Amino acid sequence: MNQQSDSPTRKTLHRRTSSDGFQKMRRSVQLLFAALNLWLGLQFYLWVRFYERGGVGLHPARPDGVEGWLPIAGLMNTRYLLSTGKIPALHPAAMVLLCTFVLTSLLLKKAFCSWLCPIGTLSEVLSHIGKKVFGRNFRLPRVLDLPLRGLKYLLLGLFLFVTSVMSVDAIAGFLSSPYGLIADVKMLNFFRHMSSTALMVIALLALLSLLVENFWCRYLCPYGALMGLVSLLSPFKIRRKKSACIDCGKCARHCPAGLAVDALQQIRSAECMACMECLSACPADDALRFALPARESHPGFSLSPRSFVFVLALLFFAITLAARLSGHWQTSLPDATYRELIPHASELGHPGMSR
Repeated sequence: MNQQSDSPTRKTLHRRTSSDGFQKMRRSVQLLFAALNLWLGLQFYLWVRFYERGGVGLHPARPDGVEGWLPIAGLMNTRYLLSTGKIPALHPAAMVLLCTFVLTSLLLKKAFCSWLCPIGTLSEVLSHIGKKVFGRNFRLPRVLDLPLRGLKYLLLGLFLFVTSVMSVDAIAGFLSSPYGLIADVKMLNFFRHMSSTALMVIALLALLSLLVENFWCRYLCPYGALMGLVSLLSPFKIRRKKSACIDCGKCARHCPAGLAVDALQQIRSAECMACMECLSACPADDALRFALPARESHPGFSLSPRSFVFVLALLFFAITLAARLSGHWQTSLPDATYRELIPHASELGHPGMSR
């Protein structure tokens, strides 16, 4: 009798341990990826300072992974590849990383946004701080939320339009211009020598992120919009087993995207970031899974926390390693070019993007 009555408790405990594993894994991956970006940023800063000081002292290596912060260059290079069949020599890592994250979204929903993106991680940290300070995060009313969510798709459409109307020659000309050659340095200097207007905008976004969970990701990030659209094709989705659901509504209340997880059998939305917060909040055994579609003879293969991280890491490291080994990762420019351009980076204006 006691054994029977204890069984549901043990099942629930097992369920909680398994689902909480997703959050422990996710926090670890977020921390590691944020640390990687900080390390790349420090290396890149020291590399730039070497040339700004006239090439005196220890010469650090240029970290090409920093080109992941050049999504527009990634879009241009992808367009160039699709048009010519050739991988561009300038900023190839930007394209490789963009394609890696797109493929990640194709298989694992918007896992890039909630597992890898350092901006997404910072946004989460700010929302947690806001929750402690104000006692809660706020959700905008639906009449505001829906049109604001469209802003990131509007921005994505603008970037895709600009890169699509550029000719191949214009793309090559832009990337090979003095501005394009050191676009990564210009990006770094934007943050190093930030204008008062840019500083106020970033401060406003930080404040809004304290109040509204994932404000930037939810309303303004065009990179996340692209990942979301691609994620619609992902075979893996959050799937709810109606017979096991106890209709507590905790999954929907904990969903950062505000999705009605408790009312749907599967989450098809482009807003789902595969953060697994709904799985962690669910107290019912086997009610929610991140899984393939079920069939009559099989309930559908689901990913455990370790399997999820394994697939995520395999995609990232396999593709970037292949790019390195094939010579499609490094931007190889003469040292003299960097010595000439980097000290005068602030003087280089945008060359424009004519056809």
